[in-house]
Amino acid sequence: MRPAPASPIDWAAVPGAESAYRLVRHPSGARIIVAPMRERASVSLALMFGVGSRHETATTTGLAHFIEHMVFKGARRYPTARAISEAIEGVGGALNAATDKEITLYWAKVPRAHLELAVDVLSDMVFHAGFDSDELRKERQVVIEELRMYQDNPQDYVHTLFDEVMWPGHPLGRDTAGTEATVRSFERDDCLHHLRRHYHADNLVISVAGALDGDGVAERLGAAVEGWGHGPRPVFEAAAPPPEEPRLRLLSKRTEQANLVVGARSASYLSPDRYPVDVLNAVLGEGMSSRLFLELRERRGLAYDVHSFTIKHRDTGCVGVYLGCEPRRAVTALAAAVAELERLAAEPVAEPELEKAREYCKGRLELQLEGTNALCNFLGQQELLCGGIETPAEVVARLDAVTAADLRRVAGEALASGLRGAVIGPFRSPEKFMTMLTR
Repeated sequence: MRPAPASPIDWAAVPGAESAYRLVRHPSGARIIVAPMRERASVSLALMFGVGSRHETATTTGLAHFIEHMVFKGARRYPTARAISEAIEGVGGALNAATDKEITLYWAKVPRAHLELAVDVLSDMVFHAGFDSDELRKERQVVIEELRMYQDNPQDYVHTLFDEVMWPGHPLGRDTAGTEATVRSFERDDCLHHLRRHYHADNLVISVAGALDGDGVAERLGAAVEGWGHGPRPVFEAAAPPPEEPRLRLLSKRTEQANLVVGARSASYLSPDRYPVDVLNAVLGEGMSSRLFLELRERRGLAYDVHSFTIKHRDTGCVGVYLGCEPRRAVTALAAAVAELERLAAEPVAEPELEKAREYCKGRLELQLEGTNALCNFLGQQELLCGGIETPAEVVARLDAVTAADLRRVAGEALASGLRGAVIGPFRSPEKFMTMLTR
Protein backbone atom coordinates (compact mmCIF):
# COMPACT_ATOMS: atom_id res chain seq x y z
CA MET A 1 0.00 0.00 0.00
CA ARG A 2 1.48 3.31 -1.04
CA PRO A 3 1.58 6.18 1.51
CA ALA A 4 -1.40 8.54 1.41
CA PRO A 5 -0.50 11.96 0.00
CA ALA A 6 -1.35 15.10 1.88
CA SER A 7 -4.95 16.14 1.18
CA PRO A 8 -5.50 19.64 -0.22
CA ILE A 9 -8.59 19.89 2.00
CA ASP A 10 -8.28 21.41 5.45
CA TRP A 11 -10.44 18.81 7.15
CA ALA A 12 -9.86 20.29 10.57
CA ALA A 13 -12.08 23.16 9.42
CA VAL A 14 -14.85 20.88 8.16
CA PRO A 15 -17.72 20.34 10.61
CA GLY A 16 -17.89 16.66 11.51
CA ALA A 17 -14.13 16.15 11.30
CA GLU A 18 -12.26 14.71 14.28
CA SER A 19 -14.09 15.67 17.51
CA ALA A 20 -16.51 18.20 16.04
CA TYR A 21 -19.50 16.08 17.02
CA ARG A 22 -20.66 14.52 20.25
CA LEU A 23 -22.22 11.04 20.49
CA VAL A 24 -24.30 10.26 23.57
CA ARG A 25 -26.17 7.10 24.47
CA HIS A 26 -29.23 8.23 26.37
CA PRO A 27 -30.52 6.06 29.26
CA SER A 28 -33.55 5.29 27.09
CA GLY A 29 -31.27 3.47 24.63
CA ALA A 30 -31.38 6.11 21.90
CA ARG A 31 -28.11 7.31 20.41
CA ILE A 32 -27.88 11.09 20.06
CA ILE A 33 -25.39 12.90 17.82
CA VAL A 34 -24.79 16.64 18.12
CA ALA A 35 -22.64 18.41 15.52
CA PRO A 36 -22.26 22.18 16.00
CA MET A 37 -21.85 24.28 12.83
CA ARG A 38 -21.96 27.65 14.53
CA GLU A 39 -21.45 29.73 11.40
CA ARG A 40 -24.63 28.37 9.78
CA ALA A 41 -28.07 29.96 9.97
CA SER A 42 -29.98 26.66 10.13
CA VAL A 43 -30.33 23.52 12.23
CA SER A 44 -31.20 20.10 10.82
CA LEU A 45 -32.70 17.36 12.96
CA ALA A 46 -33.27 13.74 11.94
CA LEU A 47 -34.92 10.78 13.61
CA MET A 48 -33.54 7.59 12.05
CA PHE A 49 -34.96 4.12 12.68
CA GLY A 50 -33.13 0.95 11.69
CA VAL A 51 -36.04 -0.59 9.81
CA GLY A 52 -37.03 -0.57 6.17
CA SER A 53 -38.45 -2.67 3.38
CA ARG A 54 -35.77 -5.32 3.88
CA HIS A 55 -37.42 -6.30 7.16
CA GLU A 56 -40.81 -7.01 5.56
CA THR A 57 -42.41 -10.17 4.23
CA ALA A 58 -44.06 -10.66 0.86
CA THR A 59 -47.45 -9.84 2.43
CA THR A 60 -46.27 -6.75 4.33
CA THR A 61 -43.96 -5.28 1.70
CA GLY A 62 -44.41 -1.52 1.55
CA LEU A 63 -45.64 -1.16 5.14
CA ALA A 64 -42.65 0.88 6.38
CA HIS A 65 -43.10 3.28 3.45
CA PHE A 66 -46.85 3.50 4.02
CA ILE A 67 -46.35 4.39 7.69
CA GLU A 68 -43.84 7.05 6.65
CA HIS A 69 -46.70 8.64 4.69
CA MET A 70 -49.28 8.24 7.44
CA VAL A 71 -47.37 9.97 10.23
CA PHE A 72 -47.70 13.24 8.30
CA LYS A 73 -51.51 13.04 8.55
CA GLY A 74 -51.92 14.17 12.13
CA ALA A 75 -50.83 13.45 15.69
CA ARG A 76 -51.59 14.47 19.27
CA ARG A 77 -50.36 18.08 19.39
CA TYR A 78 -50.54 18.65 15.63
CA PRO A 79 -53.82 16.90 14.75
CA THR A 80 -53.88 17.45 10.97
CA ALA A 81 -51.50 17.33 8.02
CA ARG A 82 -51.95 21.05 7.67
CA ALA A 83 -51.04 21.71 11.30
CA ILE A 84 -47.85 19.68 10.91
CA SER A 85 -46.72 21.36 7.69
CA GLU A 86 -47.68 24.88 8.81
CA ALA A 87 -45.73 24.53 12.06
CA ILE A 88 -42.45 24.00 10.18
CA GLU A 89 -43.15 25.97 7.01
CA GLY A 90 -44.46 28.83 9.14
CA VAL A 91 -40.91 29.55 10.26
CA GLY A 92 -39.44 29.02 6.77
CA GLY A 93 -38.34 25.45 7.45
CA ALA A 94 -38.59 22.18 5.52
CA LEU A 95 -39.96 18.81 6.64
CA ASN A 96 -39.70 15.46 4.89
CA ALA A 97 -39.05 11.73 5.25
CA ALA A 98 -37.67 8.76 3.33
CA THR A 99 -37.88 4.98 3.48
CA ASP A 100 -35.11 2.77 2.15
CA LYS A 101 -34.25 -0.92 2.39
CA GLU A 102 -32.76 -0.70 5.90
CA ILE A 103 -33.73 2.69 7.31
CA THR A 104 -36.68 5.01 7.81
CA LEU A 105 -35.75 8.66 8.21
CA TYR A 106 -37.72 11.74 9.32
CA TRP A 107 -36.07 15.14 9.18
CA ALA A 108 -36.65 18.85 9.57
CA LYS A 109 -34.49 21.84 8.73
CA VAL A 110 -35.34 25.10 10.47
CA PRO A 111 -33.78 28.48 11.26
CA ARG A 112 -31.38 28.34 14.18
CA ALA A 113 -33.89 29.73 16.71
CA HIS A 114 -36.48 26.97 16.12
CA LEU A 115 -34.78 23.69 17.07
CA GLU A 116 -37.25 23.14 19.92
CA LEU A 117 -40.11 23.43 17.43
CA ALA A 118 -38.53 20.83 15.15
CA VAL A 119 -38.09 18.44 18.08
CA ASP A 120 -41.71 18.95 19.14
CA VAL A 121 -43.17 18.40 15.66
CA LEU A 122 -41.06 15.40 14.70
CA SER A 123 -41.46 13.60 18.01
CA ASP A 124 -45.22 14.19 18.04
CA MET A 125 -45.87 13.02 14.48
CA VAL A 126 -43.63 9.97 14.72
CA PHE A 127 -44.59 8.69 18.18
CA HIS A 128 -48.14 9.96 18.53
CA ALA A 129 -49.53 9.56 15.01
CA GLY A 130 -53.29 9.19 14.93
CA PHE A 131 -53.75 6.83 11.97
CA ASP A 132 -57.25 8.12 11.35
CA SER A 133 -59.30 5.61 9.32
CA ASP A 134 -60.41 8.18 6.73
CA GLU A 135 -56.84 9.39 6.25
CA LEU A 136 -55.69 5.78 6.01
CA ARG A 137 -58.15 5.10 3.20
CA LYS A 138 -57.11 8.21 1.27
CA GLU A 139 -53.41 7.57 1.70
CA ARG A 140 -53.68 4.05 0.32
CA GLN A 141 -54.76 5.58 -2.98
CA VAL A 142 -52.03 8.23 -2.82
CA VAL A 143 -49.33 5.55 -2.43
CA ILE A 144 -50.87 3.50 -5.24
CA GLU A 145 -50.68 6.56 -7.48
CA GLU A 146 -47.04 6.94 -6.45
CA LEU A 147 -46.39 3.34 -7.50
CA ARG A 148 -48.11 3.91 -10.83
CA MET A 149 -46.16 7.12 -11.41
CA TYR A 150 -42.83 5.30 -11.14
CA GLN A 151 -44.06 2.40 -13.25
CA ASP A 152 -45.02 4.89 -15.97
CA ASN A 153 -41.50 6.36 -15.91
CA PRO A 154 -39.14 3.86 -17.62
CA GLN A 155 -36.07 5.77 -16.48
CA ASP A 156 -37.04 5.05 -12.86
CA TYR A 157 -38.83 1.74 -13.22
CA VAL A 158 -35.90 0.03 -14.95
CA HIS A 159 -34.03 0.30 -11.63
CA THR A 160 -36.87 -1.53 -9.86
CA LEU A 161 -36.60 -4.33 -12.42
CA PHE A 162 -32.82 -4.37 -11.95
CA ASP A 163 -33.25 -4.85 -8.18
CA GLU A 164 -35.58 -7.76 -8.87
CA VAL A 165 -33.03 -9.54 -11.02
CA MET A 166 -30.08 -8.65 -8.78
CA TRP A 167 -31.76 -10.03 -5.62
CA PRO A 168 -34.46 -12.36 -7.01
CA GLY A 169 -37.05 -13.64 -4.56
CA HIS A 170 -35.51 -11.57 -1.75
CA PRO A 171 -36.82 -8.50 0.13
CA LEU A 172 -33.96 -6.43 -1.35
CA GLY A 173 -35.42 -7.14 -4.78
CA ARG A 174 -38.85 -5.73 -3.95
CA ASP A 175 -40.05 -2.19 -4.49
CA THR A 176 -39.72 -0.24 -1.24
CA ALA A 177 -43.26 1.09 -1.74
CA GLY A 178 -44.71 -2.42 -2.04
CA THR A 179 -47.39 -3.47 -4.51
CA GLU A 180 -50.93 -2.28 -5.11
CA ALA A 181 -52.23 -5.46 -3.48
CA THR A 182 -50.20 -5.08 -0.29
CA VAL A 183 -50.91 -1.35 0.02
CA ARG A 184 -54.66 -1.99 -0.29
CA SER A 185 -54.41 -4.52 2.56
CA PHE A 186 -52.86 -2.23 5.18
CA GLU A 187 -55.07 -1.43 8.17
CA ARG A 188 -54.61 0.69 11.28
CA ASP A 189 -53.63 -2.32 13.41
CA ASP A 190 -50.90 -3.25 10.93
CA CYS A 191 -49.41 0.22 11.29
CA LEU A 192 -49.58 0.23 15.09
CA HIS A 193 -48.05 -3.24 15.31
CA HIS A 194 -45.14 -2.12 13.12
CA LEU A 195 -44.60 0.96 15.29
CA ARG A 196 -44.61 -1.02 18.53
CA ARG A 197 -42.06 -3.47 17.12
CA HIS A 198 -39.65 -1.02 15.50
CA TYR A 199 -40.16 2.59 16.64
CA HIS A 200 -38.41 2.43 19.97
CA ALA A 201 -35.33 4.02 21.46
CA ASP A 202 -33.07 0.97 21.06
CA ASN A 203 -33.57 1.19 17.29
CA LEU A 204 -33.22 4.98 17.04
CA VAL A 205 -30.49 7.47 16.25
CA ILE A 206 -31.20 11.18 16.66
CA SER A 207 -28.82 13.41 14.75
CA VAL A 208 -28.71 17.19 14.86
CA ALA A 209 -26.31 19.52 13.08
CA GLY A 210 -26.15 23.25 12.60
CA ALA A 211 -26.16 26.54 14.43
CA LEU A 212 -26.13 25.34 18.01
CA ASP A 213 -23.68 24.90 20.81
CA GLY A 214 -23.21 21.40 22.08
CA ASP A 215 -23.92 22.18 25.73
CA GLY A 216 -27.33 20.93 26.78
CA VAL A 217 -28.57 19.94 23.32
CA ALA A 218 -28.17 16.20 23.82
CA GLU A 219 -29.92 16.45 27.16
CA ARG A 220 -32.88 18.32 25.63
CA LEU A 221 -33.16 15.78 22.85
CA GLY A 222 -32.90 12.94 25.33
CA ALA A 223 -35.81 14.31 27.31
CA ALA A 224 -37.96 14.05 24.18
CA VAL A 225 -37.32 10.29 23.82
CA GLU A 226 -38.05 9.29 27.40
CA GLY A 227 -40.89 6.81 27.62
CA TRP A 228 -40.62 5.68 24.00
CA GLY A 229 -40.02 2.08 25.08
CA HIS A 230 -37.55 -0.66 24.29
CA GLY A 231 -37.34 -3.60 21.94
CA PRO A 232 -35.05 -5.78 19.85
CA ARG A 233 -33.36 -4.68 16.68
CA PRO A 234 -35.19 -6.04 13.63
CA VAL A 235 -33.82 -9.12 11.92
CA PHE A 236 -33.59 -9.66 8.19
CA GLU A 237 -33.03 -12.39 5.63
CA ALA A 238 -29.40 -12.64 4.55
CA ALA A 239 -28.58 -11.98 0.92
CA ALA A 240 -27.84 -15.31 -0.80
CA PRO A 241 -25.54 -15.64 -3.82
CA PRO A 242 -27.49 -14.90 -6.98
CA PRO A 243 -28.79 -17.91 -8.93
CA GLU A 244 -27.60 -18.51 -12.46
CA GLU A 245 -30.97 -17.52 -13.88
CA PRO A 246 -32.65 -15.19 -14.53
CA ARG A 247 -29.95 -12.74 -15.59
CA LEU A 248 -32.20 -10.30 -17.42
CA ARG A 249 -35.59 -8.68 -17.01
CA LEU A 250 -37.10 -7.33 -20.22
CA LEU A 251 -40.26 -5.23 -20.17
CA SER A 252 -41.48 -4.87 -23.73
CA LYS A 253 -43.07 -1.45 -23.99
CA ARG A 254 -43.60 1.13 -26.73
CA THR A 255 -41.18 3.88 -25.79
CA GLU A 256 -39.21 6.46 -27.75
CA GLN A 257 -36.09 5.61 -25.79
CA ALA A 258 -34.64 2.35 -24.55
CA ASN A 259 -33.71 2.31 -20.84
CA LEU A 260 -31.09 -0.19 -19.74
CA VAL A 261 -29.29 -1.09 -16.51
CA VAL A 262 -26.45 -3.60 -16.28
CA GLY A 263 -24.41 -4.47 -13.22
CA ALA A 264 -23.02 -7.06 -10.81
CA ARG A 265 -22.78 -7.83 -7.11
CA SER A 266 -20.20 -5.79 -5.22
CA ALA A 267 -19.16 -4.56 -1.76
CA SER A 268 -21.49 -3.91 1.17
CA TYR A 269 -21.27 -0.74 3.26
CA LEU A 270 -19.45 -2.74 5.97
CA SER A 271 -16.78 -4.04 3.60
CA PRO A 272 -13.35 -2.37 3.37
CA ASP A 273 -13.78 -2.69 -0.39
CA ARG A 274 -16.47 -0.01 -0.38
CA TYR A 275 -13.73 2.59 -0.90
CA PRO A 276 -12.16 0.95 -3.97
CA VAL A 277 -15.68 0.46 -5.34
CA ASP A 278 -16.45 4.15 -4.87
CA VAL A 279 -13.25 5.15 -6.67
CA LEU A 280 -13.98 2.64 -9.43
CA ASN A 281 -17.44 4.15 -9.79
CA ALA A 282 -15.88 7.60 -10.21
CA VAL A 283 -13.55 6.33 -12.93
CA LEU A 284 -16.31 4.43 -14.69
CA GLY A 285 -19.28 6.74 -14.82
CA GLU A 286 -19.58 9.67 -12.44
CA GLY A 287 -19.33 13.05 -14.09
CA MET A 288 -18.65 14.32 -17.59
CA SER A 289 -14.99 13.30 -17.50
CA SER A 290 -15.73 9.64 -16.67
CA ARG A 291 -15.03 6.82 -19.08
CA LEU A 292 -18.66 6.04 -19.86
CA PHE A 293 -19.53 9.65 -20.60
CA LEU A 294 -16.49 10.26 -22.76
CA GLU A 295 -16.80 7.01 -24.72
CA LEU A 296 -20.55 6.47 -25.11
CA ARG A 297 -21.72 10.06 -25.32
CA GLU A 298 -18.85 12.28 -26.42
CA ARG A 299 -16.95 9.97 -28.78
CA ARG A 300 -19.68 7.67 -30.13
CA GLY A 301 -22.92 9.58 -29.50
CA LEU A 302 -24.72 6.45 -28.30
CA ALA A 303 -26.61 7.93 -25.34
CA TYR A 304 -27.67 11.21 -23.82
CA ASP A 305 -27.78 9.95 -20.22
CA VAL A 306 -25.17 7.40 -19.21
CA HIS A 307 -23.69 6.99 -15.74
CA SER A 308 -22.64 4.40 -13.20
CA PHE A 309 -23.82 3.94 -9.62
CA THR A 310 -23.35 1.83 -6.52
CA ILE A 311 -25.88 0.30 -4.13
CA LYS A 312 -24.71 -0.80 -0.70
CA HIS A 313 -26.57 -2.84 1.91
CA ARG A 314 -25.35 -4.44 5.12
CA ASP A 315 -24.22 -7.73 3.61
CA THR A 316 -24.27 -7.13 -0.13
CA GLY A 317 -24.16 -4.45 -2.79
CA CYS A 318 -23.75 -3.88 -6.49
CA VAL A 319 -22.13 -1.63 -9.05
CA GLY A 320 -24.16 -0.80 -12.13
CA VAL A 321 -24.51 1.29 -15.27
CA TYR A 322 -27.63 3.08 -16.51
CA LEU A 323 -28.07 4.32 -20.05
CA GLY A 324 -30.91 5.70 -22.12
CA CYS A 325 -30.61 5.57 -25.90
CA GLU A 326 -32.40 5.23 -29.21
CA PRO A 327 -33.83 1.68 -29.32
CA ARG A 328 -32.02 0.71 -32.53
CA ARG A 329 -28.70 1.45 -30.83
CA ALA A 330 -29.49 -0.25 -27.52
CA VAL A 331 -27.50 -3.43 -28.09
CA THR A 332 -24.47 -1.47 -29.33
CA ALA A 333 -24.68 0.89 -26.33
CA LEU A 334 -24.98 -2.00 -23.87
CA ALA A 335 -21.98 -3.74 -25.44
CA ALA A 336 -19.93 -0.54 -25.10
CA ALA A 337 -20.88 -0.18 -21.42
CA VAL A 338 -19.98 -3.81 -20.67
CA ALA A 339 -16.67 -3.32 -22.46
CA GLU A 340 -15.81 -0.45 -20.11
CA LEU A 341 -16.56 -2.66 -17.10
CA GLU A 342 -14.38 -5.41 -18.53
CA ARG A 343 -11.53 -2.99 -19.26
CA LEU A 344 -11.41 -1.99 -15.60
CA ALA A 345 -10.85 -5.64 -14.67
CA ALA A 346 -8.30 -6.24 -17.42
CA GLU A 347 -6.13 -3.12 -17.37
CA PRO A 348 -4.73 -1.08 -14.46
CA VAL A 349 -6.00 2.49 -14.27
CA ALA A 350 -3.17 4.93 -14.93
CA GLU A 351 -2.07 6.97 -11.93
CA PRO A 352 -3.25 10.39 -13.26
CA GLU A 353 -6.77 9.03 -13.88
CA LEU A 354 -6.79 7.25 -10.52
CA GLU A 355 -5.69 10.41 -8.70
CA LYS A 356 -8.39 12.40 -10.46
CA ALA A 357 -11.01 9.88 -9.27
CA ARG A 358 -9.71 10.04 -5.70
CA GLU A 359 -9.86 13.83 -5.72
CA TYR A 360 -13.35 13.70 -7.21
CA CYS A 361 -14.57 11.50 -4.34
CA LYS A 362 -12.91 13.66 -1.69
CA GLY A 363 -14.09 16.94 -3.17
CA ARG A 364 -17.64 15.71 -3.53
CA LEU A 365 -17.66 14.72 0.13
CA GLU A 366 -16.35 18.13 1.17
CA LEU A 367 -19.02 19.94 -0.83
CA GLN A 368 -21.79 17.68 0.43
CA LEU A 369 -20.91 18.32 4.05
CA GLU A 370 -21.29 22.08 3.71
CA GLY A 371 -25.01 21.74 4.48
CA THR A 372 -26.48 21.07 7.91
CA ASN A 373 -28.85 18.43 6.54
CA ALA A 374 -26.06 16.55 4.77
CA LEU A 375 -23.82 16.46 7.84
CA CYS A 376 -26.77 15.43 10.01
CA ASN A 377 -27.42 12.45 7.71
CA PHE A 378 -23.73 11.63 7.19
CA LEU A 379 -23.17 11.15 10.92
CA GLY A 380 -26.53 9.64 11.83
CA GLN A 381 -26.72 7.00 9.13
CA GLN A 382 -23.19 5.78 9.83
CA GLU A 383 -23.99 5.33 13.50
CA LEU A 384 -27.32 3.63 12.82
CA LEU A 385 -26.22 1.29 10.04
CA CYS A 386 -22.52 0.73 10.75
CA GLY A 387 -22.48 1.05 14.53
CA GLY A 388 -19.74 3.68 14.38
CA ILE A 389 -18.74 6.90 12.65
CA GLU A 390 -15.83 7.55 10.35
CA THR A 391 -14.92 11.23 10.22
CA PRO A 392 -14.36 12.92 6.85
CA ALA A 393 -10.60 12.84 7.53
CA GLU A 394 -10.73 9.07 8.00
CA VAL A 395 -12.75 8.64 4.79
CA VAL A 396 -10.17 10.74 2.91
CA ALA A 397 -7.34 8.56 4.21
CA ARG A 398 -9.11 5.42 3.00
CA LEU A 399 -9.77 6.94 -0.42
CA ASP A 400 -6.15 8.04 -0.72
CA ALA A 401 -5.04 4.47 0.04
CA VAL A 402 -6.95 2.98 -2.94
CA THR A 403 -4.57 1.60 -5.59
CA ALA A 404 -4.90 0.61 -9.23
CA ALA A 405 -4.56 -3.02 -8.13
CA ASP A 406 -7.54 -2.55 -5.80
CA LEU A 407 -9.66 -1.31 -8.70
CA ARG A 408 -8.72 -4.25 -10.93
CA ARG A 409 -9.47 -6.67 -8.11
CA VAL A 410 -12.94 -5.33 -7.20
CA ALA A 411 -13.87 -5.00 -10.88
CA GLY A 412 -12.81 -8.60 -11.51
CA GLU A 413 -14.70 -9.86 -8.48
CA ALA A 414 -17.85 -8.05 -9.60
CA LEU A 415 -17.66 -9.51 -13.10
CA ALA A 416 -16.96 -12.98 -11.68
CA SER A 417 -20.26 -12.80 -9.77
CA GLY A 418 -22.09 -12.49 -13.10
CA LEU A 419 -23.57 -9.54 -14.96
CA ARG A 420 -27.31 -8.96 -14.70
CA GLY A 421 -29.51 -6.44 -16.37
CA ALA A 422 -32.91 -4.89 -16.96
CA VAL A 423 -34.29 -3.39 -20.16
CA ILE A 424 -37.43 -1.41 -20.93
CA GLY A 425 -38.18 -0.65 -24.54
CA PRO A 426 -39.87 -1.77 -27.77
CA PHE A 427 -38.14 -5.15 -27.94
CA ARG A 428 -39.69 -8.55 -28.53
CA SER A 429 -36.83 -10.78 -27.48
CA PRO A 430 -34.09 -10.62 -24.82
CA GLU A 431 -31.58 -12.78 -26.69
CA LYS A 432 -29.36 -10.01 -28.07
CA PHE A 433 -29.13 -8.38 -24.66
CA MET A 434 -28.43 -11.71 -22.95
CA THR A 435 -25.44 -12.21 -25.27
CA MET A 436 -23.86 -9.08 -23.81
CA LEU A 437 -24.29 -10.38 -20.24
CA THR A 438 -22.86 -13.85 -20.79
CA ARG A 439 -19.99 -13.31 -23.22
